Amino acid sequence: MAEVERRRVDLPAPAQGGAELENLPTLFGKLGDDVMRLVDTKLSLVKVELKEDASFYARNGAFTAVGAMVALIGFALVNVAFAFFVSTLFANEAAAPERFSPTSYGLGFLIMGVIYVVIGGVIVLVMKNKLAAYNPVPTTTLEEIRKDKQWLKNEI
Repeated sequence: MAEVERRRVDLPAPAQGGAELENLPTLFGKLGDDVMRLVDTKLSLVKVELKEDASFYARNGAFTAVGAMVALIGFALVNVAFAFFVSTLFANEAAAPERFSPTSYGLGFLIMGVIYVVIGGVIVLVMKNKLAAYNPVPTTTLEEIRKDKQWLKNEI
């Protein structure tokens, strides 16, 4: 304890005047305000980037859903076509002649169903690849934070 008191006595008195000590709380206040402004700016940047990411995912998710619906319609048409083809197995050949037989209906449904399945599948694959290739990391915000970090290192 005595050593601590000796050290305190040996230390020179601060050379700062009363005016500089009064400015110190003001400087800390300004520093706090600047830090808060910096944080607010960075948070605003993150919010903007997250909104862009959300709109990207919403738009591409909607396109994917449309592609899935088109493929689903095609799948239903293919099932109807197969139903018509199965019905031809049980058809009575002695029935009255019809202009269009179940086979021609089945073939039409099959062709349209395959077209719908292909179109829907292509849409789903394209949107899936777009979503997989998209990088959701807020790169602009990260770059700004790196610049601020480097600037702080250089200043301190």
